[in-house]
Amino acid sequence: MALSLPAFNALMNTASAICVLAGWGLIRRGRRDAHRTAMLLALFASALFLAGYLTYHARVHSVPFQGQGPVRVLYFAILIPHTLGAMAALPMVLVTAAHAARGRYEAHRRLARITLPLWLFVSVTGVVVYLMLYHGPGRP
Repeated sequence: MALSLPAFNALMNTASAICVLAGWGLIRRGRRDAHRTAMLLALFASALFLAGYLTYHARVHSVPFQGQGPVRVLYFAILIPHTLGAMAALPMVLVTAAHAARGRYEAHRRLARITLPLWLFVSVTGVVVYLMLYHGPGRP
């Protein structure tokens, strides 16, 4: 059985979160080259997610949440900050990575202190949104 595009996207969000966490741990231990590799993998996973997300929604458009009552409120309480965070995270991730690529490590470090937690939040809540939307109430 083939992996659905939404499931693939959730997998890429999970991979991105794992790589970001690994990269954070590696840089804290002074392992700059390993940190760079982990963060490039996180960027790659996020790029694959974005390509899959845009492809899916260009074909399917929006998928309505089927849950009702408190779970619906919870869903939107997660979805709204996730969406706003994703809009902010994309340029922040790109600028943070550009600072590192250009050797501007102090600027990279300053921005990364904000970018990293936001990137993690967006990746993790993306998986939560997927689980609620495709495996939650009212879904087969």
